[in-house]
Amino acid sequence: MNSIICIAGPTASGKTALAVELAKEYHGEVVSCDSMQVYRRMNIGTAKPTPEEMQGIPHHMLDVAEPWEDFSVSRYCELATPIVEDILSRGKTAIIAGGTGLYMDSLIRGNTFAPFPSTGVRERLEAQADAEGMEAMLDKLRSVDPDSAARLHLSDRKRIIRAMEVYLETGETITAHNLRTQALPPRFRPLWLGLDFADRGELYRRIDARVDIMLQQGLLEEIRELLDSGIPPKCTAMQAIGYKEFVEALQGDTPLEQAVEEVKKGSRHYAKRQLTWFRRNKALHWLTRGPDSPEILETARQILRENDN
Repeated sequence: MNSIICIAGPTASGKTALAVELAKEYHGEVVSCDSMQVYRRMNIGTAKPTPEEMQGIPHHMLDVAEPWEDFSVSRYCELATPIVEDILSRGKTAIIAGGTGLYMDSLIRGNTFAPFPSTGVRERLEAQADAEGMEAMLDKLRSVDPDSAARLHLSDRKRIIRAMEVYLETGETITAHNLRTQALPPRFRPLWLGLDFADRGELYRRIDARVDIMLQQGLLEEIRELLDSGIPPKCTAMQAIGYKEFVEALQGDTPLEQAVEEVKKGSRHYAKRQLTWFRRNKALHWLTRGPDSPEILETARQILRENDN
């Protein structure tokens, strides 16, 4: 039996439900791979699984950060890797389920990340950027790491400064660091399952319906409580789809009906980007939902049997 199963796919495709069913059948525990479900008190808008949906199956990597924190792929891997290893050490199946492709790929590969030292270099770079402008900062990066400079847009202040910081702190460009990391063999070797729909319109209808259900469940109240507790409306977590738009509505900047449509549209576009990311993974076994498609769970069982290692 495969000791690690990855379940990938777009938002609202049914990843959590499939993960729970497979966990029940294969003595497993679920490791969430969602960049928003890591935040405490952000439950409805992130579609965080409820205790009823978990059905008694242990779920990890939920509620591990505060909403005002800047969470990152490096921190996700730092926290999730020992969890996966612990699950395996107890003879159980680790079922990694989510839609954040960068987090999932990095966890499986065992990526290492350039350090985040506190030596004042970043602060000096921030001050230089403020004083000289981002064009000058991008020119500095171009002189030491032309590949990164070519990839980054002038507006991407955070990554430009980060790339300069890595070079000044380590003497190695972030491009070289990433290439060296990617050349290493993967830490884990999972069986990959991907969820999609034969009719893209069905996925979009599910997304639209999910937004309506979130509002019925009290999403606006959840956001209002976060703001009232002092969570900055401009922090990273509150800029997520389904939060940013409704923050603007609650502040009177956008009509609620317009915000609802913006969330639905943004979620549909996000789903397309997720599918584009995951389709690059040639190891994925796709489970396609459709009126003439086999039942998803049974198809997953069959794939697991055929790829038992």
